[in-house]
Amino acid sequence: MKFKMVHNNINVSNLATSLEFYEKALGLKETRRVNGEGFTLAFLSDGIGSHLLELTELKDHPEKYDLGDNESHLAFETENFEEALAHHKAMDCVCFENPSMGIYFINDPDDYWLEVIPKRDR
Repeated sequence: MKFKMVHNNINVSNLATSLEFYEKALGLKETRRVNGEGFTLAFLSDGIGSHLLELTELKDHPEKYDLGDNESHLAFETENFEEALAHHKAMDCVCFENPSMGIYFINDPDDYWLEVIPKRDR
């Protein structure tokens, strides 16, 4: 039996703010939206692969979520690491740099951490 990963989901407190951030910071574009009773789902794509990021806004939860230790994260690969780092520093969203590993993290409007890594030969 095989399974294909389709999407990851995170809950956001303000969908419009998050959509703006993900497009500006990572170039993700909304591809589909589902409006339900009490919630809205927005699916974002990088335009390269088939994996999507699903943002969920619950109408009765407008405040940020308690992320606990926030140890989970999504990783994004870039061909121009230094340009990406400069872009994210200009956005003031870099929350952690690890030069020895050659990676850094940005945080979104709800404080989810997103890892940025340089493109490497696999």
